[in-house]
Formats: sequence, C-alpha cells, structure tokens
Amino acid sequence: MAAIRLTNVQKSYGEHPPVIRRVNLDIAQHEFCVFLGPSGCGKSTLLRMIAGLEDLSEGELHIGGRLMNDVPSAARGVAMVFQSYALFPHMTVFDNMAFGLKLAKQPKDVIDSKVREAARILQLDAFLERYPKALSGGQRQRVAIGRAIVREPGVFLFDEPLSNLDAALRGQTRVEIARLHQRFANASVVYVTHDQVEAMTLADRIVLLHAGADAERFGSVAQSGAPLELYHHPKSRFVAGFIGSPRMNFIDAVVESIEPGRVSVTLAQSGETLIAQVDGQRLQRGQPVTLGVRPEHVCLDGDEQSIQCTTVLSERLGEHSYIHADHAGGSLVAKAAGDTPIGSGERIRIHVPSAACHLFDADGVALRRSRFEPERVAA
Repeated sequence: MAAIRLTNVQKSYGEHPPVIRRVNLDIAQHEFCVFLGPSGCGKSTLLRMIAGLEDLSEGELHIGGRLMNDVPSAARGVAMVFQSYALFPHMTVFDNMAFGLKLAKQPKDVIDSKVREAARILQLDAFLERYPKALSGGQRQRVAIGRAIVREPGVFLFDEPLSNLDAALRGQTRVEIARLHQRFANASVVYVTHDQVEAMTLADRIVLLHAGADAERFGSVAQSGAPLELYHHPKSRFVAGFIGSPRMNFIDAVVESIEPGRVSVTLAQSGETLIAQVDGQRLQRGQPVTLGVRPEHVCLDGDEQSIQCTTVLSERLGEHSYIHADHAGGSLVAKAAGDTPIGSGERIRIHVPSAACHLFDADGVALRRSRFEPERVAA
C-alpha cells in the first residue's frame, strides 16, 4: 500500500488553464520523493494539495489508504516545513518545537521528552531557551524541522527548506535531512526544490514537472524515476536539459543512416558526421533530430567522432574546468581536468562518444538508448 496516492489530480484557478495537470503518483512508505522543476511549474502547489492547504479541483488523494480530499490538514497525519521557517519570534526554541504538541493537549512530560529528543537529534540542546532572533539561519531551519519531528507524522513535507541558506549551510543541512530520513522508520518524505543538486543527492525518486510555453503539458509529470534514471535515460529534451549541471549540449542534426542499435547523423550547420548508439527504428533518413551530449561525457581529443570548435572561455574550478567553445552549430561546454592548458581562441576538436549521445525527434521525445551508461573519458 502506497503511503501517498494521487489519482488524476488536477488543480485549476477559475477559468485559467490547470497549474497541475492529471498527476498520477504513488509514494511508498519511507520513500524520499522530490518534486523538482523550474519556478512556476506547480511543485509547491502539488505539495500544498497533499498538505491540505489547497483543495483538489479534480482527482483523489489517499494517505495511508484513506481518502483525504475533504479531510482537514490537521487530521491528515502530515507535518510541513516551510521555506520561511515560520517560527514564533516571541517563543523560545523549546516552545516553538512544542507548540503543536501543546495544541494537541499532550501531557507535559511527553512534550518535554519529545522536544528534548528532537533537539538532541538536531544538535539544538544548547539553544532550547533562546529566541529565534538569537539563532543563525541554519539553526532556525533545524528548529522548524524539529517542530515537524516531534509530531511523529506519517508524512514529512518540505517546501524548499534550504532556499534561504548560504551554500555551505545548504550542504550541511542537506546531509542532516538525509540522516533524519534514515531515522524515520516508516515516514515518507515529499520534498520540493528547484535545485537539482538537492534532488539528485537526497531523492529515492525524482518527480520532474513540466513548465514553459507548452500549455498542454504545463503542470504534468515530465518523468518520474530514480535520479540516475533521469540523468542517463531522460524521456524528453526537457528532462535532458533540466537534469545535469552544466546542462546538456544540444546540436541540430539530420539523420544520415540507420543501422540496428546505431544512427548516423550529420550536424546541420557544420556537415560533420557523428554516430549515436540509439534505437532508430522510428526514424527516417533525412529526418531532422537534435543530438544531445553532456559536458562530462565528452573529451578533448580528435578522431572521426569529434567536432571542430573554437574555445571562448575556460572556467577553472580547481578539480575540473569547463571549456566553453563555439562550433558551426552553436556553442557547447566540455568538462576537462582542472589544469587543462587551454585559453580562449584556440582551435580544438571535442570527441563525442557514440554511447554518450542522445537523440530527440522534432517533438522533443528521446529515442531509446542502450542501458550502457557511458564513463567519463575526458582528459
């Protein structure tokens, strides 16, 4: 039995097009599910519908096998952590964490025990008598998480909880959330973010929502699966371009020839030929396609499976560098070793492994690739 089940869930505001469109999703017990997507795609709205803060326009929501459409938020057995912390400034850390338990009229000794145990887990023992104004941003976020923990809910809901933290605190708090999830024996976690690093590192499963100009797909699920499934085997150009940083390189091309398990394409602007290890059964010779390859899967080398480029910029990040280059079909990025001696204006050839190539048809739908996952080949 799924902890959370959404069946044909849709959300509309008045006569406007739906912001959530026909979502069908099962989230299992103890699963860490991340709703990912660009700003405005509806991921927070979907989370608020689970929490009971937004009504469903259509469809059904079940939690623990129980229909929740008309059940008030307080009776759903969920706890939510907000982006803004939502702490009471006139209450101490202890009282903030105990607030929900006091409303539920829990015995004082139970409240004290639960709050102190949550404070121990979150390393807030020394701050229980402080007020929020005396805490750092990371400490305030841990108090908000602690307020959710003490309720011992069946479902934890996180709405972009790390957005207000600096980079170092985001990394630290991300690890703390992952550790907390391991402590939740049966509780499921639904986590909203636009940051794919958070999604890739925390999620058991990512649910990527559509956004953009395509009104027919806006607010629907673009792809749902394990993080590496979306990374290695995106179902569409939208998924391929959103997952991965830097984003996947895209080059316009035309199908040259089709053989079992491989397709030869000619780059539209340069005339160079590359081979992609994909299933081309539904393609035809001369058909326009888009070739995609990730920066980390190419290397600075020259052979027949390569593209002639001119370097524009080298971003040196220590362990590795990102080489930005122009070619006849546009621009691309290649990941290289941190000490790669390349300056701007140099003519180079970038090797594109055939196993690393993705192909997308005119509608942006990906062609099926081999299950082989390409290894890093860069210098």
